Amino acid sequence: MKKLFGTDGVRGVANVYPMTTEMAMQLGRAAAYIFKGGRKRRHRIVIGKDTRLSGYMLENALVAGICSMGVDVLQVGPLPTPGIANITSSMRADAGVVISASHNAFQDNGIKFFSADGFKLPDALELKIEKLIESKQIDALRPTATEVGKAYRIEDAAGRYIVFLKNTFPQEMDLSGLKIVLDCANGAAYKVAPAVFEELGAEVIPYGVKPNGTNINAGCGSTYPSVISEAVKLHRADIGIALDGDADRVIVCDEFGNEVDGDHIMAICASDMLKRKLLKKKTLVATVMSNMGLDIALRKCGGKIIKTDVGDRYVVEAMRNGGYNLGGEQSGHMIFLDYNTTGDGIMSALQLLAVMRREEKSLSELAEIMIPLPQVLCNTRVREKIDIFSISDVAAKIKDVEAKLGNEGRVLIRYSGTEPLLRVMIEGQDKYEITTWANEVCDLVKKHIGDK
Repeated sequence: MKKLFGTDGVRGVANVYPMTTEMAMQLGRAAAYIFKGGRKRRHRIVIGKDTRLSGYMLENALVAGICSMGVDVLQVGPLPTPGIANITSSMRADAGVVISASHNAFQDNGIKFFSADGFKLPDALELKIEKLIESKQIDALRPTATEVGKAYRIEDAAGRYIVFLKNTFPQEMDLSGLKIVLDCANGAAYKVAPAVFEELGAEVIPYGVKPNGTNINAGCGSTYPSVISEAVKLHRADIGIALDGDADRVIVCDEFGNEVDGDHIMAICASDMLKRKLLKKKTLVATVMSNMGLDIALRKCGGKIIKTDVGDRYVVEAMRNGGYNLGGEQSGHMIFLDYNTTGDGIMSALQLLAVMRREEKSLSELAEIMIPLPQVLCNTRVREKIDIFSISDVAAKIKDVEAKLGNEGRVLIRYSGTEPLLRVMIEGQDKYEITTWANEVCDLVKKHIGDK
């Protein structure tokens, strides 16, 4: 079992274990040792971050740890997570590191790694990093003199990524005549995202593009879609696009301000790819959190869907193992494997805009492809993560709800991989009923393991 790494790297409150400078240095040393291997040449690891205040502190610790193992560092500064994955592979670096806590508040931070090919590390490799730190096996390895690593700053990283993103949009199209409200969450995409859409010809109304180290995700971005919803109506825009702090996910809203989540975006893009015979094996990969309405929409288009555990890394793993090229999550992580190796909010928005251009339809018209079943998600903070079905009255309540739903709904219970939360998701035909049941389950959980 992994102790440090969760579903998306190491994450926690900055300057509190495990998100300390001491741990960052150890993670840097262990990763450098693994990616260096036994090859006799200069090795390089890319480091990028979002706009959190604690990013400076953790970045310097990581750089020190990596350089102390004789590996060079390429620093790219604030850049979206998918941009760092792209730079890592395009520059033929040995690995990439992202310092970000994604959609979390500014006081949190995280560290996640990409391998040389731009994909997130498998569980086995993360466990190997943990064991190296725990065993102190590499503590005595100290390169000296010319063998110590150097740190370089890649000044044109943002420009490289902007060009890459624009090249994923059809060459015969542009965005002229479109008015876009764009919320960058005061995060990593605050420079590159407006540039991409503007250079493709759109009129961009920017929000969340003035980071100060503490306002990332603060009442803005993909976790607050009401911002773009109201802004779209105010400016009479064609679409609203909201990214999260590291811009690997996106939520949009249509020209009327109605939210269009990841499930709808996947349904729109998958149906378009099916029409053009580009969806490999006619299959979309999603997680167990995706609405059953997505399954129904894909079947009507002649496609099918397979489900994975929650987490974009598991979606990517299933895509690579099965030979699929489109997958994602309801939360807005979408992976277009023909273009990039991880979730990319800006690219996902571009692919959606391409469908709008190709079909000559508004987003509200395209979103009609999927009719979601009523779904309720209830989160409860917990003090410990135990087997929820070992609590008899909670297990009995869940069993009772499942019996009432029958074949017309479902119950999904899972712990968050990045926060001390239990998530209770219920789908069914009656919104009032499923809301009541979800709250009843959450109340029972609070009674036994709630964080007081």
